[in-house]
Order: sequence, then structure tokens, then C-alpha cells
Amino acid sequence: MSEDERITRIEDVIQPVLRDHGLELVDVDWRAHGARGVLRVFIDKPGGVIVRDLERVSREMGDLLDVADLIPERYDLEVSSPGLDRQLRTDREFRWARGKRVRCVLVEGGDVIGRLVDVDAGRLVLDTDGGPREVRREQVRRARLDAEVPWPRQG
Repeated sequence: MSEDERITRIEDVIQPVLRDHGLELVDVDWRAHGARGVLRVFIDKPGGVIVRDLERVSREMGDLLDVADLIPERYDLEVSSPGLDRQLRTDREFRWARGKRVRCVLVEGGDVIGRLVDVDAGRLVLDTDGGPREVRREQVRRARLDAEVPWPRQG
């Protein structure tokens, strides 16, 4: 089985657990490291995940993955939230990021920062301070969430 097929089958096994807990799959990453691999699963929900979410789904996913025997070698399962400045690479990650602030570093230089309002295979549409801006996907060198941290008021 190819690595892409393995990831797809892993996603099929863990999706019902996530749905049962009102969680959304952001990304799955498999890294073979010698005799022991690492399976990283990134999840989210409106308002963000809490430690209890991570603990609960980690146990349930681990049990299901062991029964499904999709990873015959020894591995560590890491379940986490995507992070405040998550890099966006795949179509699924861009679709997940709709409505969030995104920073796109462009191939020809400069950044476009705005709320991601639309995404498809060929383009992104961001609501920037200057209004809506369409960016062709091939123009984007790198994209990531642009952390929106509420700073405490002074005084």
C-alpha cells in the first residue's frame, strides 16, 4: 500500500471518532523514523480544541488504528490542534482555513494578508484591508494562518 493510500485509510478510520466529538480533521502526517514512526493528527473545532478533546480522541483513535492494523510497525500517535500560525499546504487545509486570517508570501515578493473567503484549486480570495483580493495559487510561495492574538488593554 502506498503512503497516500495509507493516509486515506487512516483518515477513514478516524473520521467517525472526530465526528462523534464535533471535531474536524485538519491534517494527517505520517513520518517513518527507523523502527518507530510518528503519526500526527491535527484537529480543530469552532472555538478551538481543549486538552480534554485531545486526550479523549487520542485514546479512541489509537484503539481503532490498532484494530485496523494499518500501521504494522511501532509508532507514536500525536494528536494536537493546528496552532496559531499553521502553515497551509493542501486543499483541505485551505478549505479548513476559510474565515480565518491568512498570510500569503508571494513568489514575486511581498505578502497578502487578509481573511480567506474563498478557495479552489487555482485561486484564493482574501478580504484584505484594501478590499477583496484574488491570488492565483501558483503565485503563493508559502501560506500560513496569521495569528489573531487579542492583546490586553493597557491602563
